[in-house]
Amino acid sequence: MNHEHVPLKHRVRRHIIRTKEVCDAWCRQRRIYDRVLPLSFLLGVLMFIAYHATFAAPFNFPPASLINIPQGYTAKDVAYLLKQKGYIRSQLVFEAAERYYGDGTGVVAGEYFFPSAESVFTIAARLTSGDRELKPVRVTVPEGANSKEIAALLGDKLPDFNADAFLTLARPKEGMLFPDTYFLLPGEDPAVVLLTFENNFRLHLEEPAVAMAIASSGKQLNQVLTMASLLEKEAPDTVNREIISGILWRRIALGMPLQVDAVFPYIIGVYSLQLTRADLATTSPYNTYTNKGLPPGPIANPSLDSILAAVEPTKTNYLYYLSDKQGNMHYCATYACQKANAAKYLRS
Repeated sequence: MNHEHVPLKHRVRRHIIRTKEVCDAWCRQRRIYDRVLPLSFLLGVLMFIAYHATFAAPFNFPPASLINIPQGYTAKDVAYLLKQKGYIRSQLVFEAAERYYGDGTGVVAGEYFFPSAESVFTIAARLTSGDRELKPVRVTVPEGANSKEIAALLGDKLPDFNADAFLTLARPKEGMLFPDTYFLLPGEDPAVVLLTFENNFRLHLEEPAVAMAIASSGKQLNQVLTMASLLEKEAPDTVNREIISGILWRRIALGMPLQVDAVFPYIIGVYSLQLTRADLATTSPYNTYTNKGLPPGPIANPSLDSILAAVEPTKTNYLYYLSDKQGNMHYCATYACQKANAAKYLRS
């Protein structure tokens, strides 16, 4: 339309009408915004509160912590444990997340490490997949350590490890807790750790040369391990272990008591140079002064070197030996010689 032929007053009227229409539309939109924005803000606040009340990590979440999920625990049991320990806010949310992530398989038992706070969804995903986020701990068990000493060592080195439970399981396995370097998980089940020791022991004894030496000795494994545990404590090296092995087997054959002082730290916690006559008379099946033959079982967990020395003794005419204050070994064929050596090397 040619505006030059439209009167000015009509053009002004149309402009006013269009302006009014625009204003009305803007006002309607503004009124909608005025209603929606507070609702959106309120909804956001409610969602924030709901998230932090149910899904987010609790404020008291224990950082850099370990938690053990026992074998046989249901999702409900685990949810209760996590709630009690401060890892989650809602048991119901965890159970729902466990069903989603676990797909009916449940949680994987074991020890879990949490370096920092995690949401209930992350926790559920980790527990259903077995993601422990643990680093193995290097533990070196010295040769000649007994089960009590090993339990104390593991309790000291492994976080959240039940040393008492391990000792209860390990005592009957004395002699078979092979001394070596192990890489173990914090909080590991004591039965699993014991099995690791036993498997390592079997692997070493199944080596062809070792297995043949033990079989050729004609002695039972318990006898071999018991003798080896005595040798481990009595002598510092292969040569002396083999000589002492020959002496002790010979004394057994002659019906003589072994008179090995190394049993007394195991029995009463007293070492050789501190022994009294009363100590030597201690009532115990492990007392090699009051009982003939080998003790009923090993007093420690011997090295492979001591095990081989037990089945490969050096034959001599010696019946006696002693270690002086510097750790040097002295051997004798007669008791008179032994008394003279004791006076010379131990009483000076």
